[in-house]
Amino acid sequence: MTHPSPLAGRDLISLADWSGAEIIRVLDAASAAKRDPAAWRRALDGKAVVMLFEKPSLRTRVSFEVGIAKCGGHAMYFDHAASKIGQRESIKDYAMNLERWVECIVARTFWHDTVVELARHARVPVVNALTDLDHPCQALADMLTLRERVGDLRRARLAYIGDGNNVCQALLYACAALGTAITVITPEGYEPQAAGLDAARRIAGQSGARITLSHDPRAVEGHHAVYTDTWISMGQGDQAEARRRALRPYQVNGATMRAAGPGAIFMHCLPATRGEEVTDEVIDAPTSAVYDQAENRMHAQNALLVHLIGVPPA
Repeated sequence: MTHPSPLAGRDLISLADWSGAEIIRVLDAASAAKRDPAAWRRALDGKAVVMLFEKPSLRTRVSFEVGIAKCGGHAMYFDHAASKIGQRESIKDYAMNLERWVECIVARTFWHDTVVELARHARVPVVNALTDLDHPCQALADMLTLRERVGDLRRARLAYIGDGNNVCQALLYACAALGTAITVITPEGYEPQAAGLDAARRIAGQSGARITLSHDPRAVEGHHAVYTDTWISMGQGDQAEARRRALRPYQVNGATMRAAGPGAIFMHCLPATRGEEVTDEVIDAPTSAVYDQAENRMHAQNALLVHLIGVPPA
């Protein structure tokens, strides 16, 4: 006999709001769904999920739509590129209409406050599919991938190098909750936001995770994984040349990976700008985990949605 999860009805706005045990519950379910997808074919039977996207997407859109279908649910995609959420009608009214029809709202927005307000007014779970401040679904997939490649997350050491952006922030929260050591290596002025870093350090104080900040690219030494992201995100085109100048010494290339140590894996949330933040020899190497990360977006999100709105298989 199956029962709803203790996570039923929760929002996922940020992993800063979730305990390590809760994240592990989702990761364990993701691993189970990946091993035996047939057991999950009816896990979202009769459930509808609306996807509100202000930003274009490949991995997020496809992994949610296909994953929901594989679990027996129905996904509806709303393109908000031309009309941002809250423009045509208030976010409150939008949320309170949607909650009458669907079991979950997935939102990919420019501003974090938009997702926060959707969650404030909707009585169904709201999932953050990316904002300017955070990307928790990506971090779930990343930790699933790291566990598959490295093993015990409490012994894993992850180096993030480049811009301290929303992906970096999500990784800080995930590592802090799970007891995973993380070193964030950025140019001066490109560090993670102070408030988010302080929150991650508070969480790490409970789990025993070690958070290290550095401006030295050589600080990748002794890590199991090296992670980077694009240097120029959407809306930063006017800063492109200045960002390239500042971040060029932080490119992940063969020398970076050799410095990290034998067997270190390479991670990237994609899309990647080849020849900029990462070279072809790294992203195409056998030690690259980027396509595992992309696949694991679907498995992690399936597990998440089933725990929030469905019934996990026994």
